[in-house]
Amino acid sequence: MHRRPGPSVRLKLTLSYAGFLMFAGALLLGAVWVFLLRGSPASTFVPTLPDLLRAFDPSNFGPRVFGSAVFAAMGFLLVFGLVGGWVLAGRMLAPLTRITHATRMAANGSLSHRIRLPGRSDEFRELADAFDTMLTRLEAHVGEQRRFAANASHELRTPLAITRTLLDVARNDPTRDPGELVDRLHGVTTRAIDLTEALLLLSRADQRSFARERVDLSLLAEEATETLLPLAEEHGVAVRTSGDITATIGSHALLLQLTTNLVHNAIVHNRPEKGTVLVRTGVRAGSAVLTVENTGEKLTAESVSRLAEPFQRGSERVRTDHAGVGLGLAIVTSITRAHDGTLTLTPSAAGGLHVTVRLPAAPG
Repeated sequence: MHRRPGPSVRLKLTLSYAGFLMFAGALLLGAVWVFLLRGSPASTFVPTLPDLLRAFDPSNFGPRVFGSAVFAAMGFLLVFGLVGGWVLAGRMLAPLTRITHATRMAANGSLSHRIRLPGRSDEFRELADAFDTMLTRLEAHVGEQRRFAANASHELRTPLAITRTLLDVARNDPTRDPGELVDRLHGVTTRAIDLTEALLLLSRADQRSFARERVDLSLLAEEATETLLPLAEEHGVAVRTSGDITATIGSHALLLQLTTNLVHNAIVHNRPEKGTVLVRTGVRAGSAVLTVENTGEKLTAESVSRLAEPFQRGSERVRTDHAGVGLGLAIVTSITRAHDGTLTLTPSAAGGLHVTVRLPAAPG
């Protein structure tokens, strides 16, 4: 943004300090005149050169000498105010100079620099600490986006490479059964479409470009469970839902996707047989809470902390018919954040995962 050049803040502060000092000096000298020299003739206050020389001798104090002292004191206050104000303004604005330097470095792409302003808390140090916090979050976000872009490129390249390989095989072997080729191409293309739709959904949630309405999480849990019931029966997993009306404000489609992703992950990443999934909803301490808990292998806190990252599929990156595209919990995280909520992943002591989503409860 182009601006016309103007006086610096340091110069403005200097002139302000000097002006205030001159004003205070004038008030002080005025008070002396009112209470001590008010009855003297006005002509006695006109100083001559000898009066100016005697103004600095306290034994020669008088009306004419007082007038000379006024001129000398005001001149001294002006010089002292300008010099002292310039020094004080420089010391006061030194932290702002460091903040400006850090801002310019961040604007040039250096997000690792921190101000770390020493000293006790004041307005400048609060600004510096807030700026350091912003840089930390921005650096982490940029790093996450770079990893996401690299992973997305890899995931999108894989189905394209498989498609090209299948087409090369078909071209080099005309006698090959086309039905098998079509089936494999259909599966690869479906997976690529699913990944693209997941990326679009993730982008939509990150941008918060959705209409908000009153949504009951208990109804979403029932709908997601009913939709995924065939998958649960295929995996031999029993799914149970419970809870009261749990209303929040948000996007019905996104929150349904959130619930479906959680239930889907709980079914797929479960015991080979006789596994269970518990889906509960309720309002606690002003928050609409959705919890999904499943049985399964024991997880460590370190592995659980990485599950919400894009393209993570539990402890192993295995590909099955229901492995998904590795964005299930990443989408859940993004949707939760877009609804000003929190997502908590906790490994169960007996095995499996306990997922808790807290969203602001709807009023009333």
